[in-house]
Amino acid sequence: MSCRIAVFGTGYLGATHAACMAELGHEVLGVDVDASKLAKLESGEVPFYEPGLEEVLKQNIEDGRLRFTASYEEAAAFADVHFIGVGTPQKRGEYAADLTYVDAVVETLAPLLDRASVIFGKSTVPVGTAERLGHRARQLAPAGVEIDVAWNPEFLREGYAVRDTLHPDRLVLGVDRDRPGRAEEVARKVYARLLSVNTPFLVTDLATAELVKAAANAFLATKISFINAMAEVCETAGADVSVLADAIGYDARIGRRFLNAGIGFGGGCLPKDIRAFMARAGEIGADEALTFLREVDNINMRRRTRMVELAREAVGGSLLGTSVAVLGAAFKPDSDDVRDSPALSIAGQIQLQGASVNVYDPKAMDNSRAVFPTLNYATSAIEACVNADLVLVLTEWKEFVALDPQALRTAVRRPSIIDGRNCLEAQTWRDAGWTFRALGRV
Repeated sequence: MSCRIAVFGTGYLGATHAACMAELGHEVLGVDVDASKLAKLESGEVPFYEPGLEEVLKQNIEDGRLRFTASYEEAAAFADVHFIGVGTPQKRGEYAADLTYVDAVVETLAPLLDRASVIFGKSTVPVGTAERLGHRARQLAPAGVEIDVAWNPEFLREGYAVRDTLHPDRLVLGVDRDRPGRAEEVARKVYARLLSVNTPFLVTDLATAELVKAAANAFLATKISFINAMAEVCETAGADVSVLADAIGYDARIGRRFLNAGIGFGGGCLPKDIRAFMARAGEIGADEALTFLREVDNINMRRRTRMVELAREAVGGSLLGTSVAVLGAAFKPDSDDVRDSPALSIAGQIQLQGASVNVYDPKAMDNSRAVFPTLNYATSAIEACVNADLVLVLTEWKEFVALDPQALRTAVRRPSIIDGRNCLEAQTWRDAGWTFRALGRV
């Protein structure tokens, strides 16, 4: 049985959730205040790159299950189930999360609800937010209208968002233990198809649901920074961090995934979410519990500096007047997201030290130009490398992993490459006459 669902926010999270809820058979209305974004979505165009999403979007628009609006009044009249999928960016000059957009949805929507409704939060928020928003929604709702606020955190990986929504490894729902209302019943109806194939469904209190997302991100960031700390030790000791990662990854308690040393994590979620977690822990008096995350963040940022140092060493001690090819601008492959991208940060730092920097990325060129318009941009990897004194691989796109070192050698001025993601086969490049370096490897 289908539901009528409104999804507030049509960015990366909201657009994906709206399209996938329609794919599950529901009638869905996407809501946003950005007219240009709505126009693109209504025409079946995704305003960012996410594999498979455009096909799902177009099909469900054609089938009449998905449409978009800027009207909260229309959303309140249409739906009984409301998902909040707006951004929670880092506050300017602070670690804390900016909840302006989340608060605005509740402040605008709640007074318009004229019948029993459930509001599910999907945005990543500091612990305690859901309880506060529940109180506020009930204050603003018309007399006699029952409003439930629950939290249903997302666990999407960019590049796999459609798969992660339609085939999740778990569903988490936080409900108000003092007034559980209809939230669990409605969630089971919304996700009936996913639950029918035995997707794990964990029902918790509100605070635990909020912390699940924060804790998952903190653990992932810690694992990445751990192997990058080991890379620092390996460089000093003359060891190989990739072999070390393979060896410890066979231990089932550790696992090999996300033990890939390199220039660190970035994107619009992980960096700001672990900082917001630290900030919130301080606010509730648990700051000592998360002091280790400061070092996790420090290690991560230090990898960018180390890559710039390696680049400077590779060209003889000064970048001034050199030509550097940067392959990759997105923070990860299969994405056009350049928010807090290590690759772009490194490219910018190298340019500031006097190099001419030529960047190529398969999907993130427009976003890169908007952030760093002073960099040079090429139309292919080969073009970026023409007359280069140094090549840096900073995003592990498959096309970069598959580059022919012999063919690329004919384009560059000096066959020197640094693998910032440990994604290339070192011996293959060395056999082709390249000077090869990588983070944490001899």
